[in-house]
Amino acid sequence: MPTPMFLTALTRRARELPDAPALTWRGRTVSYRELAAAAAATRAELAALDLPTGVPLCVPARKSPETVALVIACLQAGRRVLLPSAGLGAAALDELCMQTGCSHVLTIPASGPTGGTGEARLVMAARPSGHAPGPALPPGPGLLLTTSGSTGTPKTVVLDTDGVDRFLAWAVDRFGIGSGARVLNYAPLNFDLCLLDVWSTLAAGGCADLVDPDIAMDGSRLVAVCAERKPHVIQAVPLFFRLVTDASDRPLHGVHHILLTGDTVPVPLLERIAETFPGARLWNVYGCTETNDSFLHEIDLAEARAAGAIPIGRPIGGVHARVVGPDGRTVTGSGAGELLVSTPFQMRGYLGRSTVGDAGHRHDGMFRTGDLVHRDEFGLMYLTGRSDRQVKVRGVRTNLEEVERVLLTHPRVREVAVIAEPDDTAGHRLHAVVRGTPEARLNGLGLRVHCAAGLPRTAIPGSFDITHDPLPRTSTGKVDRNALRRVGHPDITHPTEEYAR
Repeated sequence: MPTPMFLTALTRRARELPDAPALTWRGRTVSYRELAAAAAATRAELAALDLPTGVPLCVPARKSPETVALVIACLQAGRRVLLPSAGLGAAALDELCMQTGCSHVLTIPASGPTGGTGEARLVMAARPSGHAPGPALPPGPGLLLTTSGSTGTPKTVVLDTDGVDRFLAWAVDRFGIGSGARVLNYAPLNFDLCLLDVWSTLAAGGCADLVDPDIAMDGSRLVAVCAERKPHVIQAVPLFFRLVTDASDRPLHGVHHILLTGDTVPVPLLERIAETFPGARLWNVYGCTETNDSFLHEIDLAEARAAGAIPIGRPIGGVHARVVGPDGRTVTGSGAGELLVSTPFQMRGYLGRSTVGDAGHRHDGMFRTGDLVHRDEFGLMYLTGRSDRQVKVRGVRTNLEEVERVLLTHPRVREVAVIAEPDDTAGHRLHAVVRGTPEARLNGLGLRVHCAAGLPRTAIPGSFDITHDPLPRTSTGKVDRNALRRVGHPDITHPTEEYAR
């Protein structure tokens, strides 16, 4: 996330390394000189819009150098920038703007200033702005990141400026990102992974190789990008490495660091990663948007084979961690419970009506991750699950109850149960069992369209069972999802294809 310190560093890079590559995108290279010129042109156009002062601006995270330049321009103008998923439905986007007080949504076409035209073409759309409770926004520029986007109204995270600066410095030092270094960016621009992939890289004078979302599920084209760009650092979810290792018929040399994040990695996949990227150091990185990276573990293949799993490791320097059992007591030594962390990088708080402050997510001053872990006798942590009904779909944390809530807003839907099923590629795939009203003629396509207005693509069920019969229930009156799993279902539609954390 850019900060005043980041903007100063970027200005220095443009002065000292004007012709060095800053970004690559769809076969073209954007130098630091061009990126600075694009940001300046966009900032001038932004000033001419005479937008209200003191309110955040919303920039949907459509990956491109133009969007990066637009974000930089907004920050140079002293603005806070809300950077939501580009795939967020219109209704959910309006609600998010209401919650955070954003008055306008800004976009810029890919043929804008870094595309060779020399002219910015800023597009502005008004949105209903509200008054967001929770912590007041600190003065100065900065990004407002949203959590995974697994709900129609994702939580907005206000990051701490000093914490972001500490993270940028840590990432640059730990993974050797400096002038001339290349870092592959696979994640969408609104994901916290971009703090390392894009913003740390630009601060250090390196080059961020932006992967086009249009090829994100094409293993052969991802292999071609790796072979052509020869990145020094690759950070991505396991899905990326599964696609690349399946498609590659030769080793890909030159990668110094592989960062695995966002989900668990099966040992067989880990072995294929090591074969495909010989010489690369393999790291398992654990964190969340609210705290940023918290744990780091350098993977040893022999140890992973022996254990049959990969630990998240031990806390990064300055990070404090605690395991709390179901009784609320701290677990000392080996044992299991919910993971609590406190990091030098973590957020100031949440912003928005749906999450007033963040008191419910803290315990004795530490952030409750909601992740269940087991700590072994050597102090290594292993993830074992979630404390709520959240699962990872293609690396994105997805709230099953929110998916059900959106489906229940359909006027002809009476009951819903959303089930997460294990999937070798996606981690999980979602299946919805939907009971319609007697006169309803529901189908999977119509339900998917309904979901798209309020959910990101990863949260849209990939298949549907449609019935007029009541769903089975437990003795307490709740839908019996275990019974639905035992019954099984036809696969009506294919899983949604999406990527990232």
